[in-house]
Amino acid sequence: MIHVQKEKSDRRLSALTAGISLIVMALTAFFAYGYAHGSLVVQGDPKATWDHILSSEMLFKAEILGWLIILICDIVVAWAFYIYLRPIHKWMSLLGACFRLVYSAVLGIALLNLIFAMQLSYNPSYLSAFTLDQLQANVMLFLEVFDTVWSIGLVIFGGHLLIVGYLALKSDSIPKIIGLLMLLASIGYIVIHLGSALLPQYDKILTILDYVFIVPMTAGELGFGLWLLFRGWKSVS
Repeated sequence: MIHVQKEKSDRRLSALTAGISLIVMALTAFFAYGYAHGSLVVQGDPKATWDHILSSEMLFKAEILGWLIILICDIVVAWAFYIYLRPIHKWMSLLGACFRLVYSAVLGIALLNLIFAMQLSYNPSYLSAFTLDQLQANVMLFLEVFDTVWSIGLVIFGGHLLIVGYLALKSDSIPKIIGLLMLLASIGYIVIHLGSALLPQYDKILTILDYVFIVPMTAGELGFGLWLLFRGWKSVS
């Protein structure tokens, strides 16, 4: 009886933790990637990107801080999803957590490139060691490597969502629409980011696929987070 009560308590706590973490992550990602990264980086234009970074030092550092918050939230969500989904299928939920932790590690590697770009941009010693063109090119390279490595990580993230979506569909309490959205989102992440890494020449097709999958990719996991926060923890019995 004590073990059962502890299991229920752990699941309620994990539902609330996952819900809060996913909402924090979504808001932070909107700022870090949607606003800051989009404002600073001009694709294919190292000079304009360099000028933006130099004139917006606090914004660039805030973006990096935002990615660190996202990374921490991802690790927390990996644990919370495992605890909450464990009664549905222990080993599948553990595999899903492992996928998310691997994705988090890849995101951490990608984030190092933003830190390298920051060091090149604001450390005075580099200004005398390289020509301006070299600095601009190297900063742009680090930013592009960040995008590439993160994109590879999102393929792994798609695998995570595939497992979570499957477990959600098997659950008696999680709404089926949430499981379906996460399965569609997983397909979108895997196809789009595999294509981006392996077939960049088909960027127009990938852009179309982005629009096709934008709803499940946006609403799938976030919808699950909102459900966990407002309903999921109450459904534990």
